[in-house]
Amino acid sequence: MEKSNLTLEDKELLSLLQEGDKRAFSAIFHKYYKPLCDYAYQFVSFEDVEEIVQDIMLWLWQNHDTLIIRTSLHSYLYKAVHLRCLTRIEQNMAKQRMENRYMKRVGKEQYLLPEDYQTEELINRIRHAIDRLPDKFREAFVMHRFQDRSYKEIAEKLNVSPKTVDYRIQQALKLLREDLKEYFPV
Repeated sequence: MEKSNLTLEDKELLSLLQEGDKRAFSAIFHKYYKPLCDYAYQFVSFEDVEEIVQDIMLWLWQNHDTLIIRTSLHSYLYKAVHLRCLTRIEQNMAKQRMENRYMKRVGKEQYLLPEDYQTEELINRIRHAIDRLPDKFREAFVMHRFQDRSYKEIAEKLNVSPKTVDYRIQQALKLLREDLKEYFPV
């Protein structure tokens, strides 16, 4: 082969590819890989794009000796990408339907990831720690942190000074930090 494959027309590249010419395959790959990825990205997620295009290129090389293309190489490759994208969309939809059915069948509580269990455990520990606070500390703390009341509003409701409210909340925080110290970094 005297000329560079990159300057050959698709018809010539295809002919050389069918004869097993690796340089022709390389030229086709370099010419079409990125444009085919860009085209596929219109239909499927980024994670699927390269896999689809690489599969098509691999299939092209593995079947070069039996390859029969009745249209242009350009049309053939784009049609192949389009069909693979449609297949991937169907697969993803089927997977989503199965996951939805599974979620309905077993219930969301039973379908927790490990980090969900850790978060749930921490929330339960916090609730129990708040429940163990002395009544006056817990009352001021809950009103401030969970009911978004100001120290002044809490003081009026409890008939105490804002300084007393501040003390109770600070003491509640101190007790909570001690009770939950295993969950906090040093």
